[in-house]
Amino acid sequence: MGLQQSLRGTNGNVGRIGAHAHAPALDHDRSMKSYFDHEKLDVYREAIAFCGWVGKLLSEISVKAAAKDQLDRASTSLPLNIAEGNGKFSDADRSRFLEIARGSALECAACLDVLVARKLIATERIVPAKERLVRIVNMLMGMLKRFSGRAEFLREDEGTYPNDYEHEQEHDHEHE
Repeated sequence: MGLQQSLRGTNGNVGRIGAHAHAPALDHDRSMKSYFDHEKLDVYREAIAFCGWVGKLLSEISVKAAAKDQLDRASTSLPLNIAEGNGKFSDADRSRFLEIARGSALECAACLDVLVARKLIATERIVPAKERLVRIVNMLMGMLKRFSGRAEFLREDEGTYPNDYEHEQEHDHEHE
């Protein structure tokens, strides 16, 4: 039984996302044939689509920047760890790789913030990517709750990431 099958609950969609409106630059070719179980996971497909978007973004940034290189590594690590975790037989091994993938997703979000702070990309450009990262982290958290005995100690919980950046900006202006 593959990981996707074991994640399905009675309603058949645990660990899967519903239909979301994605920015065109973030869409992934879902017509690609799946050869391995991990390729059937929505979280893996989201991670691959994000990785593709990052590749396009990085090709547009001509300056050398540590955050650019780190974003390349972290975005690559994300689907690789999902795939490797899916291939593990024990829940502990599977959870370890899913935790690493979750960390890579959070690292990608931070790299995007650094690139914006350094004015290498515009804030508006990263909003769809960060929304995708929110979905990825939420899916990984759902998987970790299923497979990890330590899931309650992880700081991110489903739905804790705001999708509305205006609330943060309003809060920042209150402290100025």
